Amino acid sequence: MRIVFLSPSGELGGAETALLDMLGAIREARPQWALAMIAASDGPLIAKAGSYADVASLPFPNALARLGEWGARRSVASRLRLGARLITASVPAMTYAKRLQRHLLDFHPDITHSNGLKMHLLGARVRPPQSKLVWHLHDYPAARRLTAQLLATQAHRCDAMLANSESVAAEARQRFGPSVPVQTVYNSVDLERFSPTGPCADLDALATLPPLGADGIRVGLVGTFARWKGHGVFLDAMARLRDLSNVRGYIVGGSIYRTDASQYSREELRAQAEALRLDDAVGFTGKVDDVPSVLRALDIVVHASTEPEPFGLVIAEAMACGRPVIVSRAGGAA
Repeated sequence: MRIVFLSPSGELGGAETALLDMLGAIREARPQWALAMIAASDGPLIAKAGSYADVASLPFPNALARLGEWGARRSVASRLRLGARLITASVPAMTYAKRLQRHLLDFHPDITHSNGLKMHLLGARVRPPQSKLVWHLHDYPAARRLTAQLLATQAHRCDAMLANSESVAAEARQRFGPSVPVQTVYNSVDLERFSPTGPCADLDALATLPPLGADGIRVGLVGTFARWKGHGVFLDAMARLRDLSNVRGYIVGGSIYRTDASQYSREELRAQAEALRLDDAVGFTGKVDDVPSVLRALDIVVHASTEPEPFGLVIAEAMACGRPVIVSRAGGAA
């Protein structure tokens, strides 16, 4: 069996972490299978996946990498800007598709597994004739109307879909109909890494803040800087606790895609914190590779998504570390 995995990012967000876990599990269960992965940017996913598969970085052209639909439904002007970006990206996307197709033909995959919306569309167009196509859904297609319409036009090229929660699976079945089987495969958590005992990160040092006292309560939001992950909600909540000197908030993570409209920059979030006069009440650690040590260092983990969360891997990881978690009650998280 020969399987090639297509990832729209070489960074490590929830979808990419789930992909890495899948690669490791398949390699352990079927060591004789030939596995390969193509990522559309460099990053830690490339380095870690190399333990399980042949890996290649095939970066998206800039116009395609920066193309994102989030927020385009909010105004006529934003929809017009999206249309202009689509036109700009069309020729680079076709050129990229030809390069990706050559890589796939060289590998001769029995299965082509795509792990993100852009790769679902590209995979549908370029997968080799003998290869089965599997879309692994980590998002709600309906959240991006144009993308959902494009996926619907290509669903007949897909042989099976995986969904990371029953919530996502239910929407996929409703949107794409009964012709393509949809199977729920929950994201996994390594309970040897994510456990209540083990090293704890020095969050104050990572955030370059003075040490919090022994009676301090550390509250953290861990995740990518996607705009719907609720960073603004978290900062507003921390502002209400501003007078409690023993409570400190931490924002852990960073940007993993190049679609500026769909994610915050660190500077934007810092500006929001300064506007709320949070100063030393909230720290920014940046990306931290050892996520279990971060979760163990927190007293409360917050997952404040403002849109339905397809799964919310960090929720399960925090629970495995024995931390209390406050979660938006919607989507797969509910």
